[in-house]
Amino acid sequence: MPRPIDPARRRARRLQIIDAALTAFARHGYAGATTAEICRIAGIGSGTFFHHFPTKDSVVAAILEQGTRETREFFGGRAPGTPPRQVLFDFVGHAAADLADPRAAGFITVVGGLTARPEIAAALRDDENTLRACLREVVAAAQDRDEVRTDLTADRLALWIVLLVDGFAGRVAAGGFDVTAETPLLVDQVALLLDGSRPGPSQ
Repeated sequence: MPRPIDPARRRARRLQIIDAALTAFARHGYAGATTAEICRIAGIGSGTFFHHFPTKDSVVAAILEQGTRETREFFGGRAPGTPPRQVLFDFVGHAAADLADPRAAGFITVVGGLTARPEIAAALRDDENTLRACLREVVAAAQDRDEVRTDLTADRLALWIVLLVDGFAGRVAAGGFDVTAETPLLVDQVALLLDGSRPGPSQ
């Protein structure tokens, strides 16, 4: 009789492989991060790897999908009563903290070279759509409470928050960028976006 599968153990093993793959991709790039190297970092055999992930593309997609799940958990887990505007800034800080991971730059570079691959393109689309939907909901709530500008739609503001964070991520990938030192300026830019334009000096 076959042994029952323990879902928690299966999830833990998948996360172990995902974490090892993230390290391998960051260190060696896509081509250099062989499945053997991922297995070595994870401390598993190749049979275990291929039981969970049939290809390297599938593990790249799984890393992206894990990020999407964490986005849902972040917005779904906010404390009741937290002002929507605060949730937006908490998200920006959360995103910047993720980009402070020393592996972030290498992985962003890897993904940038794989966007034409269907499985990875689909994971990227789902990630962006999820993030925009979560942000749109919070921005709309902030607009209802008059916490942010209302001259732009919630969807447009959500899009621009994504653009600011993505641009920040792009600089991280380029290297030589101090995430901790530059995060306050990212927060400032999001604040300017949410507050709207102010009258300039008289001409």
